[in-house]
Amino acid sequence: MNLVAFDLGASGGKVMEGRFDNGRITLTELTRFEHGPIPMGDGLYWEIAGIYRNLLDGLRYASSRGLISSLGIDSFSNDFGFIDKNGELLTPVRCYRDNRTSRYAEYVYGKISGRRLHELTGNQNAPFNTLMQLGAMQAAGQGWILEKAHKFLFIPDLFVYFLTGQAVAEYTITSVSQLYSFGGREFSREVLEAFNIRRDLFGPVVMPGTAAGLVRDSLCQEQGFSPFRVISVCEHDTASAYLSSPLNRRDAVIISSGTWALMGCELDGPMINEATYRHNIANEGGYPGHHRFLKNVMGSWIIQEIRAEYRAKGIEYSYGELEDAAKKAAPFAWFIDVDDNAFFAPGNLTGKIQESCRRHYGSAPEDIGGLTRCVYESLAMKYRRNLEILETVTGYGFPVINIVGGGSKDRLMCQFTADACKRPVAAGPQEATVLGNILVQLISAGEIASIGEGRGIVASSYPPQWYEPEDTDRWEEGYGQYCALFPGILA
Repeated sequence: MNLVAFDLGASGGKVMEGRFDNGRITLTELTRFEHGPIPMGDGLYWEIAGIYRNLLDGLRYASSRGLISSLGIDSFSNDFGFIDKNGELLTPVRCYRDNRTSRYAEYVYGKISGRRLHELTGNQNAPFNTLMQLGAMQAAGQGWILEKAHKFLFIPDLFVYFLTGQAVAEYTITSVSQLYSFGGREFSREVLEAFNIRRDLFGPVVMPGTAAGLVRDSLCQEQGFSPFRVISVCEHDTASAYLSSPLNRRDAVIISSGTWALMGCELDGPMINEATYRHNIANEGGYPGHHRFLKNVMGSWIIQEIRAEYRAKGIEYSYGELEDAAKKAAPFAWFIDVDDNAFFAPGNLTGKIQESCRRHYGSAPEDIGGLTRCVYESLAMKYRRNLEILETVTGYGFPVINIVGGGSKDRLMCQFTADACKRPVAAGPQEATVLGNILVQLISAGEIASIGEGRGIVASSYPPQWYEPEDTDRWEEGYGQYCALFPGILA
């Protein structure tokens, strides 16, 4: 089968072909592109037309290699577009890092408290949530858009609509919006009523594996490819990434490592209680039976921003060069809390790190090796703390950590994670999101029977690389220093 996955991250996207033959999945990259949010005026926006153009380029290339069996689309969550009754995009698509949500947080929580929102939706309270964005629109005088729009569509569903004309709300990406009730299995009536949002603004909630429809004939003629099915896969990229973990779900904590690092486990269903609210744990829908229970960590975002700052100065560092520089830097010289709100918005991350370090230490890293090592070690320490939280709240012990996604190829970070957490780390698959996307397409086509079967195929096709803990006494001492520096993380 010739299956195509479009995987859109916050810093880049790719179209990949998955060939399933003789019990193996073989991936081929067709197109890859970089992108990022663009500041315009006081807002931060995605170049949604350029992203769609790259999707079409990839589909044309895929069709030149043979008939496309189906397509699945996944992306980062929470961002969205509006269309009118003619299917036209009404407004530019804002980026979840836009600071309007922070400006109007009081408006949102004045309508429903953070505690009640967690009770209703099981989601974490965070500035990037969809509800925070919609509330900010209303507070800024843009509520008319919600009133006049024909449909609201999350980014993957927006592309599905452009391709097929079908307006749906895929379950996994809907479930993380702070608009969805796991108990009601539908958009939360209480949330919608509190913000005076129409239910018919949203499409029907569809489960992953549902066929959204065929690509429109007019588009096929225009682009020169034959019609094929578009499948609503696990459209939230983290949901897709978790599906491809090759380990037994009761054994492993999974870290989907990219711009964000999503660290958690799989449960049969949501767990919503006082402890999950206090620790701001996210319940996120997955393929049936694969509910995600996790903590958000800032991930490689900080490193990406540091690279961009050096690039702007005419200095280009590869990730391998950053790793080598970090190895040469002094260990445990500086820690930061990677989830500090100061690091959320783009711009001058180097300066923000140095400011934090000077505040806590009286000194700061000045070269690229010191900066990188500071971020890597701090990230590993945050993983250690979140592992403790997950084991305490769930009552489960997790003897293994599985790092999937782009971060799985960062050998130093994988080793630091094993060392800090005192757990072996299984790294891979690197293309976890694409593989999870393709597994759902295979189930939809009747080629495999379950995610369990698919995980076996992934494990044999892309076996993980293992890292054993080293120098754990030194890391234990460093963790004590980290906790003393940031006592709030122990709350």
